[in-house]
Amino acid sequence: MLKLHEKSRDDTVALMADIGRRARAAARPLAIATTAAKNTALLAMADAIIAREQDILDANAIDISNGHESGLSASFMDRLKLDPARIRAMADGIREIADLNDPVGDVIAAWDRPNGLHIERVRTPLGVVGVIYESRPNVTADAGALCLKAGNPVILRGGSDSLNSSAAIHACLVEGLKAAGLPQDAIQLVPTTDRAAVGEMLKGLGGSLDVIIPRGGKSLVGRVQSEARVPVFAHLEGICHLYIDRSADLDMAIKIAVNAKMRRTGVCGAAETLLVDRAVAATHLVPILDALRAAGCEIHADAEVLKLFFDARPATETDWVTEYLDAIIAVKLVDGVAGAIEHIETFSSHHTEAIVAEDASAVEKFFNEIDSAILLHNASTQFADGGEFGMGAEIGIATGKMHARGPVGVEQLTSFKYRVRGSGQVRP
Repeated sequence: MLKLHEKSRDDTVALMADIGRRARAAARPLAIATTAAKNTALLAMADAIIAREQDILDANAIDISNGHESGLSASFMDRLKLDPARIRAMADGIREIADLNDPVGDVIAAWDRPNGLHIERVRTPLGVVGVIYESRPNVTADAGALCLKAGNPVILRGGSDSLNSSAAIHACLVEGLKAAGLPQDAIQLVPTTDRAAVGEMLKGLGGSLDVIIPRGGKSLVGRVQSEARVPVFAHLEGICHLYIDRSADLDMAIKIAVNAKMRRTGVCGAAETLLVDRAVAATHLVPILDALRAAGCEIHADAEVLKLFFDARPATETDWVTEYLDAIIAVKLVDGVAGAIEHIETFSSHHTEAIVAEDASAVEKFFNEIDSAILLHNASTQFADGGEFGMGAEIGIATGKMHARGPVGVEQLTSFKYRVRGSGQVRP
Protein backbone atom coordinates (compact mmCIF):
# COMPACT_ATOMS: atom_id res chain seq x y z
CA MET A 1 0.00 0.00 0.00
CA LEU A 2 1.15 3.52 -0.77
CA LYS A 3 2.67 5.41 2.13
CA LEU A 4 1.22 8.90 2.32
CA HIS A 5 3.57 11.85 2.29
CA GLU A 6 2.07 14.70 4.30
CA LYS A 7 4.67 17.35 5.09
CA SER A 8 5.34 20.97 4.29
CA ARG A 9 4.93 22.61 0.90
CA ASP A 10 8.71 22.72 0.46
CA ASP A 11 8.81 18.98 1.06
CA THR A 12 6.08 18.48 -1.54
CA VAL A 13 8.04 20.50 -4.10
CA ALA A 14 11.11 18.34 -3.42
CA LEU A 15 9.01 15.17 -3.56
CA MET A 16 7.51 16.07 -6.92
CA ALA A 17 10.89 17.03 -8.37
CA ASP A 18 12.20 13.61 -7.35
CA ILE A 19 9.19 11.85 -8.87
CA GLY A 20 9.78 13.76 -12.10
CA ARG A 21 13.47 12.86 -12.20
CA ARG A 22 12.73 9.19 -11.61
CA ALA A 23 10.06 9.18 -14.32
CA ARG A 24 12.47 10.81 -16.77
CA ALA A 25 15.12 8.22 -15.91
CA ALA A 26 12.60 5.47 -16.68
CA ALA A 27 11.72 7.00 -20.06
CA ARG A 28 14.56 5.58 -22.14
CA PRO A 29 14.48 1.96 -20.89
CA LEU A 30 10.70 2.00 -21.30
CA ALA A 31 10.88 3.49 -24.81
CA ILE A 32 13.12 0.64 -25.97
CA ALA A 33 11.32 -2.11 -24.02
CA THR A 34 10.18 -5.01 -26.16
CA THR A 35 6.53 -5.65 -26.89
CA ALA A 36 6.87 -8.98 -25.08
CA ALA A 37 8.15 -7.32 -21.92
CA LYS A 38 5.37 -4.74 -21.91
CA ASN A 39 2.73 -7.38 -22.48
CA THR A 40 4.17 -9.58 -19.73
CA ALA A 41 3.87 -6.64 -17.36
CA LEU A 42 0.30 -5.87 -18.44
CA LEU A 43 -0.92 -9.44 -18.04
CA ALA A 44 0.73 -9.67 -14.62
CA MET A 45 -1.01 -6.42 -13.64
CA ALA A 46 -4.39 -7.82 -14.66
CA ASP A 47 -3.75 -11.02 -12.72
CA ALA A 48 -2.71 -9.03 -9.65
CA ILE A 49 -5.89 -6.92 -9.79
CA ILE A 50 -8.03 -10.06 -9.77
CA ALA A 51 -5.93 -11.68 -7.04
CA ARG A 52 -6.13 -8.56 -4.86
CA GLU A 53 -9.81 -7.86 -5.47
CA GLN A 54 -10.67 -7.86 -1.76
CA ASP A 55 -7.79 -5.51 -0.94
CA ILE A 56 -9.07 -3.10 -3.59
CA LEU A 57 -12.66 -3.35 -2.34
CA ASP A 58 -11.56 -2.77 1.26
CA ALA A 59 -9.61 0.33 0.22
CA ASN A 60 -12.56 1.54 -1.84
CA ALA A 61 -14.90 1.11 1.13
CA ILE A 62 -12.76 3.61 3.06
CA ASP A 63 -12.99 6.09 0.19
CA ILE A 64 -16.76 5.57 -0.10
CA SER A 65 -17.22 6.19 3.62
CA ASN A 66 -15.09 9.32 3.46
CA GLY A 67 -17.02 10.47 0.40
CA HIS A 68 -20.35 10.18 2.20
CA GLU A 69 -18.95 12.12 5.16
CA SER A 70 -17.63 14.90 2.96
CA GLY A 71 -20.89 15.17 1.00
CA LEU A 72 -19.68 14.18 -2.46
CA SER A 73 -22.36 14.45 -5.15
CA ALA A 74 -24.18 11.38 -6.46
CA SER A 75 -22.28 11.57 -9.76
CA PHE A 76 -18.92 11.67 -7.95
CA MET A 77 -19.93 8.76 -5.74
CA ASP A 78 -20.91 6.73 -8.79
CA ARG A 79 -17.50 7.35 -10.34
CA LEU A 80 -15.76 6.52 -7.07
CA LYS A 81 -17.51 3.25 -6.29
CA LEU A 82 -15.90 -0.07 -7.20
CA ASP A 83 -17.52 -3.51 -7.14
CA PRO A 84 -16.37 -6.94 -8.34
CA ALA A 85 -17.75 -6.29 -11.83
CA ARG A 86 -15.88 -3.00 -12.19
CA ILE A 87 -12.70 -4.59 -10.89
CA ARG A 88 -13.01 -7.41 -13.42
CA ALA A 89 -13.62 -4.78 -16.10
CA MET A 90 -10.35 -3.06 -15.12
CA ALA A 91 -8.45 -6.32 -15.43
CA ASP A 92 -10.16 -7.15 -18.73
CA GLY A 93 -9.31 -3.68 -20.04
CA ILE A 94 -5.63 -4.19 -19.25
CA ARG A 95 -5.68 -7.56 -21.01
CA GLU A 96 -7.27 -5.93 -24.05
CA ILE A 97 -4.48 -3.35 -24.06
CA ALA A 98 -1.95 -6.20 -24.00
CA ASP A 99 -3.67 -7.64 -27.08
CA LEU A 100 -3.39 -4.36 -29.01
CA ASN A 101 -0.66 -3.85 -31.56
CA ASP A 102 2.36 -2.12 -30.08
CA PRO A 103 2.37 1.36 -31.66
CA VAL A 104 6.04 2.07 -30.93
CA GLY A 105 8.11 1.65 -34.07
CA ASP A 106 5.05 1.46 -36.32
CA VAL A 107 5.73 3.00 -39.74
CA ILE A 108 2.90 5.48 -40.29
CA ALA A 109 3.97 6.48 -43.80
CA ALA A 110 6.87 5.91 -46.17
CA TRP A 111 7.88 7.42 -49.49
CA ASP A 112 10.81 7.82 -51.86
CA ARG A 113 12.23 11.10 -53.15
CA PRO A 114 13.54 11.63 -56.71
CA ASN A 115 17.08 11.87 -55.31
CA GLY A 116 16.85 8.33 -53.95
CA LEU A 117 16.20 9.17 -50.28
CA HIS A 118 13.75 6.81 -48.57
CA ILE A 119 11.76 8.57 -45.83
CA GLU A 120 9.67 6.95 -43.10
CA ARG A 121 7.45 8.50 -40.42
CA VAL A 122 7.65 6.25 -37.35
CA ARG A 123 5.72 6.25 -34.07
CA THR A 124 7.68 7.01 -30.90
CA PRO A 125 6.60 7.42 -27.25
CA LEU A 126 5.45 10.90 -26.23
CA GLY A 127 7.62 10.93 -23.12
CA VAL A 128 6.59 11.40 -19.49
CA VAL A 129 2.83 11.74 -19.12
CA GLY A 130 1.13 13.33 -16.12
CA VAL A 131 -2.46 12.36 -15.34
CA ILE A 132 -4.45 14.41 -12.82
CA TYR A 133 -7.82 12.92 -11.97
CA GLU A 134 -10.71 12.95 -9.53
CA SER A 135 -12.95 10.23 -8.13
CA ARG A 136 -12.43 7.49 -10.71
CA PRO A 137 -9.92 4.99 -9.28
CA ASN A 138 -10.14 2.91 -12.47
CA VAL A 139 -8.22 5.71 -14.21
CA THR A 140 -5.20 4.47 -12.25
CA ALA A 141 -5.33 1.15 -14.11
CA ASP A 142 -6.36 2.54 -17.50
CA ALA A 143 -3.77 5.31 -17.56
CA GLY A 144 -0.97 3.16 -16.21
CA ALA A 145 -1.61 0.38 -18.72
CA LEU A 146 -2.10 2.62 -21.76
CA CYS A 147 1.02 4.67 -21.06
CA LEU A 148 3.06 1.52 -20.55
CA LYS A 149 1.91 0.01 -23.85
CA ALA A 150 2.85 3.25 -25.64
CA GLY A 151 6.28 3.28 -23.94
CA ASN A 152 5.60 6.30 -21.71
CA PRO A 153 6.35 6.66 -18.01
CA VAL A 154 3.34 8.11 -16.21
CA ILE A 155 2.88 10.15 -13.04
CA LEU A 156 -0.60 9.62 -11.59
CA ARG A 157 -2.10 12.21 -9.27
CA GLY A 158 -5.47 10.93 -8.10
CA GLY A 159 -7.87 12.94 -6.00
CA SER A 160 -7.87 12.73 -2.22
CA ASP A 161 -11.35 11.16 -2.45
CA SER A 162 -10.00 8.08 -4.27
CA LEU A 163 -6.45 7.83 -2.94
CA ASN A 164 -6.92 4.59 -0.97
CA SER A 165 -8.50 2.83 -3.96
CA SER A 166 -5.90 4.20 -6.36
CA ALA A 167 -3.08 3.10 -4.07
CA ALA A 168 -4.41 -0.47 -3.94
CA ILE A 169 -4.67 -0.58 -7.74
CA HIS A 170 -1.24 1.03 -8.17
CA ALA A 171 0.31 -1.72 -6.05
CA CYS A 172 -0.95 -4.23 -8.63
CA LEU A 173 0.59 -2.23 -11.46
CA VAL A 174 3.96 -2.15 -9.72
CA GLU A 175 3.73 -5.91 -9.23
CA GLY A 176 3.34 -6.26 -12.99
CA LEU A 177 6.35 -4.05 -13.71
CA LYS A 178 8.45 -6.15 -11.34
CA ALA A 179 7.31 -9.36 -13.01
CA ALA A 180 8.53 -8.10 -16.39
CA GLY A 181 11.77 -6.55 -15.14
CA LEU A 182 10.69 -3.06 -16.19
CA PRO A 183 11.50 0.09 -14.16
CA GLN A 184 9.12 0.44 -11.24
CA ASP A 185 9.28 4.21 -11.67
CA ALA A 186 7.53 3.79 -15.02
CA ILE A 187 4.19 4.13 -13.17
CA GLN A 188 4.23 6.38 -10.12
CA LEU A 189 1.32 7.46 -7.93
CA VAL A 190 1.79 10.81 -6.17
CA PRO A 191 1.70 9.93 -2.45
CA THR A 192 0.24 13.17 -1.14
CA THR A 193 -3.08 15.02 -1.08
CA ASP A 194 -1.25 18.37 -0.94
CA ARG A 195 -2.66 20.56 -3.72
CA ALA A 196 0.84 21.94 -4.24
CA ALA A 197 1.65 18.66 -6.00
CA VAL A 198 -0.78 19.59 -8.78
CA GLY A 199 0.83 23.00 -9.10
CA GLU A 200 4.25 21.42 -9.53
CA MET A 201 2.93 19.13 -12.25
CA LEU A 202 1.39 22.07 -14.07
CA LYS A 203 4.80 23.73 -14.07
CA GLY A 204 6.24 20.65 -15.78
CA LEU A 205 8.40 19.27 -12.95
CA GLY A 206 11.50 21.08 -14.11
CA GLY A 207 11.19 19.86 -17.68
CA SER A 208 10.52 16.24 -16.74
CA LEU A 209 6.87 16.24 -17.82
CA ASP A 210 5.95 16.22 -21.53
CA VAL A 211 2.13 16.26 -21.49
CA ILE A 212 -0.70 16.50 -18.94
CA ILE A 213 -4.09 14.80 -19.13
CA PRO A 214 -6.73 15.93 -16.62
CA ARG A 215 -9.74 13.73 -15.79
CA GLY A 216 -12.35 15.33 -13.57
CA GLY A 217 -14.74 18.18 -13.07
CA LYS A 218 -14.88 21.46 -14.93
CA SER A 219 -12.92 23.35 -12.24
CA LEU A 220 -10.02 20.89 -12.35
CA VAL A 221 -9.85 20.77 -16.15
CA GLY A 222 -10.21 24.54 -16.40
CA ARG A 223 -7.34 25.08 -13.99
CA VAL A 224 -5.11 22.65 -15.85
CA GLN A 225 -5.88 24.22 -19.22
CA SER A 226 -5.23 27.75 -17.95
CA GLU A 227 -2.13 27.10 -15.83
CA ALA A 228 -0.27 24.22 -17.47
CA ARG A 229 3.11 25.02 -19.02
CA VAL A 230 3.14 21.77 -20.98
CA PRO A 231 0.67 20.51 -23.63
CA VAL A 232 -2.72 19.33 -22.36
CA PHE A 233 -5.08 16.66 -23.76
CA ALA A 234 -8.54 17.29 -22.31
CA HIS A 235 -12.16 18.23 -22.63
CA LEU A 236 -13.58 20.92 -20.38
CA GLU A 237 -17.06 19.40 -20.23
CA GLY A 238 -19.32 17.01 -22.09
CA ILE A 239 -22.43 18.85 -23.24
CA CYS A 240 -23.56 16.03 -25.51
CA HIS A 241 -26.58 16.19 -27.81
CA LEU A 242 -28.99 13.59 -29.14
CA TYR A 243 -31.03 14.62 -32.20
CA ILE A 244 -34.15 12.72 -33.26
CA ASP A 245 -34.75 13.28 -36.96
CA ARG A 246 -38.14 13.13 -38.72
CA SER A 247 -36.98 9.89 -40.34
CA ALA A 248 -36.12 8.20 -37.03
CA ASP A 249 -37.61 4.85 -36.09
CA LEU A 250 -39.61 5.61 -32.93
CA ASP A 251 -38.79 2.42 -31.02
CA MET A 252 -35.09 2.92 -31.76
CA ALA A 253 -35.27 6.57 -30.74
CA ILE A 254 -36.85 5.69 -27.38
CA LYS A 255 -34.27 3.00 -26.65
CA ILE A 256 -31.32 5.20 -27.60
CA ALA A 257 -32.61 8.27 -25.73
CA VAL A 258 -33.09 6.36 -22.47
CA ASN A 259 -29.69 4.71 -22.74
CA ALA A 260 -27.86 7.90 -23.79
CA LYS A 261 -29.17 9.76 -20.76
CA MET A 262 -29.79 7.15 -18.07
CA ARG A 263 -27.32 4.26 -18.47
CA ARG A 264 -24.79 6.19 -16.39
CA THR A 265 -25.66 9.81 -15.84
CA GLY A 266 -22.28 10.76 -14.38
CA VAL A 267 -20.11 9.98 -17.42
CA CYS A 268 -18.96 12.63 -19.89
CA GLY A 269 -20.70 10.83 -22.76
CA ALA A 270 -24.16 11.07 -21.18
CA ALA A 271 -26.61 13.04 -23.32
CA GLU A 272 -27.47 16.39 -21.73
CA THR A 273 -29.70 17.87 -24.46
CA LEU A 274 -32.38 16.15 -26.53
CA LEU A 275 -33.33 17.80 -29.81
CA VAL A 276 -36.43 16.59 -31.63
CA ASP A 277 -37.41 17.47 -35.19
CA ARG A 278 -40.50 19.67 -35.05
CA ALA A 279 -41.94 17.62 -37.92
CA VAL A 280 -42.41 14.57 -35.64
CA ALA A 281 -43.30 16.36 -32.42
CA ALA A 282 -46.82 14.92 -32.55
CA THR A 283 -45.64 11.31 -32.93
CA HIS A 284 -42.19 11.01 -31.34
CA LEU A 285 -41.81 13.60 -28.61
CA VAL A 286 -44.21 12.39 -25.91
CA PRO A 287 -43.35 8.65 -26.15
CA ILE A 288 -39.64 9.47 -25.81
CA LEU A 289 -40.20 11.80 -22.87
CA ASP A 290 -42.58 9.34 -21.21
CA ALA A 291 -39.84 6.70 -21.37
CA LEU A 292 -37.28 9.09 -19.92
CA ARG A 293 -39.61 10.07 -17.06
CA ALA A 294 -40.39 6.42 -16.36
CA ALA A 295 -36.63 5.84 -16.07
CA GLY A 296 -36.42 8.60 -13.44
CA CYS A 297 -35.24 11.48 -15.61
CA GLU A 298 -36.20 15.09 -14.90
CA ILE A 299 -37.20 17.02 -18.03
CA HIS A 300 -36.34 20.68 -18.65
CA ALA A 301 -38.36 21.69 -21.71
CA ASP A 302 -38.63 24.69 -23.97
CA ALA A 303 -42.00 26.44 -24.39
CA GLU A 304 -43.07 24.36 -27.39
CA VAL A 305 -42.30 21.08 -25.67
CA LEU A 306 -44.20 22.17 -22.53
CA LYS A 307 -47.36 22.54 -24.62
CA LEU A 308 -47.17 18.84 -25.53
CA PHE A 309 -45.57 17.36 -22.41
CA PHE A 310 -46.71 18.72 -19.06
CA ASP A 311 -44.52 16.75 -16.64
CA ALA A 312 -41.52 19.03 -17.14
CA ARG A 313 -39.88 22.20 -15.88
CA PRO A 314 -39.42 25.24 -18.11
CA ALA A 315 -35.95 25.33 -19.63
CA THR A 316 -33.82 28.46 -19.38
CA GLU A 317 -30.85 29.54 -21.47
CA THR A 318 -28.59 28.03 -18.80
CA ASP A 319 -29.93 24.56 -19.55
CA TRP A 320 -28.42 24.54 -23.04
CA VAL A 321 -24.90 25.01 -21.61
CA THR A 322 -25.19 22.78 -18.54
CA GLU A 323 -23.45 19.46 -18.08
CA TYR A 324 -25.83 17.97 -15.52
CA LEU A 325 -24.03 14.66 -14.87
CA ASP A 326 -27.34 13.73 -13.30
CA ALA A 327 -30.78 12.38 -14.26
CA ILE A 328 -31.79 15.64 -15.94
CA ILE A 329 -32.10 16.44 -19.63
CA ALA A 330 -32.93 19.62 -21.56
CA VAL A 331 -35.37 19.18 -24.46
CA LYS A 332 -36.03 21.41 -27.46
CA LEU A 333 -37.86 21.22 -30.79
CA VAL A 334 -35.83 22.20 -33.86
CA ASP A 335 -36.44 22.65 -37.58
CA GLY A 336 -34.96 19.46 -38.95
CA VAL A 337 -31.32 18.54 -39.16
CA ALA A 338 -30.33 22.11 -40.06
CA GLY A 339 -31.93 23.38 -36.87
CA ALA A 340 -30.21 20.67 -34.84
CA ILE A 341 -26.83 21.57 -36.33
CA GLU A 342 -27.35 25.25 -35.59
CA HIS A 343 -28.21 24.54 -31.96
CA ILE A 344 -25.33 22.09 -31.50
CA GLU A 345 -22.74 24.37 -33.05
CA THR A 346 -23.98 27.20 -30.81
CA PHE A 347 -24.04 25.35 -27.48
CA SER A 348 -21.96 22.17 -27.80
CA SER A 349 -18.69 21.54 -26.01
CA HIS A 350 -17.70 19.53 -29.13
CA HIS A 351 -17.43 16.26 -27.24
CA THR A 352 -20.09 13.86 -28.60
CA GLU A 353 -23.28 14.24 -30.65
CA ALA A 354 -25.68 11.60 -32.01
CA ILE A 355 -28.41 11.48 -34.63
CA VAL A 356 -31.20 8.94 -34.86
CA ALA A 357 -32.36 8.85 -38.48
CA GLU A 358 -33.09 6.59 -41.44
CA ASP A 359 -32.55 9.37 -43.99
CA ALA A 360 -28.99 8.96 -45.27
CA SER A 361 -28.81 12.56 -46.49
CA ALA A 362 -29.72 13.87 -43.01
CA VAL A 363 -27.00 11.71 -41.49
CA GLU A 364 -24.37 12.90 -43.96
CA LYS A 365 -25.30 16.54 -43.34
CA PHE A 366 -25.05 15.97 -39.58
CA PHE A 367 -21.67 14.24 -39.92
CA ASN A 368 -20.24 16.76 -42.37
CA GLU A 369 -21.31 19.99 -40.70
CA ILE A 370 -20.85 19.32 -36.98
CA ASP A 371 -17.33 19.79 -35.65
CA SER A 372 -17.29 17.58 -32.56
CA ALA A 373 -14.76 14.93 -31.60
CA ILE A 374 -17.26 12.04 -31.80
CA LEU A 375 -20.37 11.73 -33.97
CA LEU A 376 -22.75 8.75 -33.86
CA HIS A 377 -25.60 7.55 -36.06
CA ASN A 378 -28.33 5.36 -34.58
CA ALA A 379 -26.29 4.66 -31.46
CA SER A 380 -26.16 5.94 -27.89
CA THR A 381 -23.78 8.73 -26.94
CA GLN A 382 -22.57 6.44 -24.14
CA PHE A 383 -20.43 4.66 -26.72
CA ALA A 384 -18.06 7.66 -26.45
CA ASP A 385 -15.46 5.52 -24.75
CA GLY A 386 -12.07 4.18 -25.77
CA GLY A 387 -12.92 0.66 -24.66
CA GLU A 388 -16.02 0.68 -26.87
CA PHE A 389 -13.87 1.94 -29.75
CA GLY A 390 -11.67 -1.15 -29.44
CA MET A 391 -8.81 0.75 -27.82
CA GLY A 392 -8.83 -1.49 -24.74
CA ALA A 393 -9.35 1.60 -22.61
CA GLU A 394 -8.83 5.32 -22.80
CA ILE A 395 -6.83 7.79 -20.79
CA GLY A 396 -9.38 10.49 -21.53
CA ILE A 397 -11.31 12.18 -24.32
CA ALA A 398 -9.81 15.24 -25.96
CA THR A 399 -11.83 17.90 -27.75
CA GLY A 400 -8.90 20.03 -28.90
CA LYS A 401 -7.72 19.97 -32.48
CA MET A 402 -3.98 19.48 -31.96
CA HIS A 403 -2.47 15.99 -31.89
CA ALA A 404 -5.15 13.92 -30.15
CA ARG A 405 -8.92 14.20 -30.55
CA GLY A 406 -11.64 11.93 -29.21
CA PRO A 407 -10.67 8.92 -27.07
CA VAL A 408 -6.97 9.03 -26.21
CA GLY A 409 -5.63 5.48 -26.56
CA VAL A 410 -2.22 3.98 -27.22
CA GLU A 411 -1.76 5.48 -30.68
CA GLN A 412 -2.69 8.96 -29.42
CA LEU A 413 -0.05 8.56 -26.70
CA THR A 414 2.69 8.47 -29.30
CA SER A 415 4.49 11.10 -31.33
CA PHE A 416 6.64 10.35 -34.36
CA LYS A 417 10.06 10.83 -35.84
CA TYR A 418 11.42 10.65 -39.37
CA ARG A 419 13.92 8.03 -40.53
CA VAL A 420 15.71 8.98 -43.73
CA ARG A 421 17.84 6.40 -45.55
CA GLY A 422 20.27 7.43 -48.24
CA SER A 423 23.13 6.05 -50.31
CA GLY A 424 25.59 8.90 -50.10
CA GLN A 425 23.38 11.83 -51.16
CA VAL A 426 24.54 15.38 -50.42
CA ARG A 427 22.44 18.48 -50.87
CA PRO A 428 23.53 20.75 -53.75
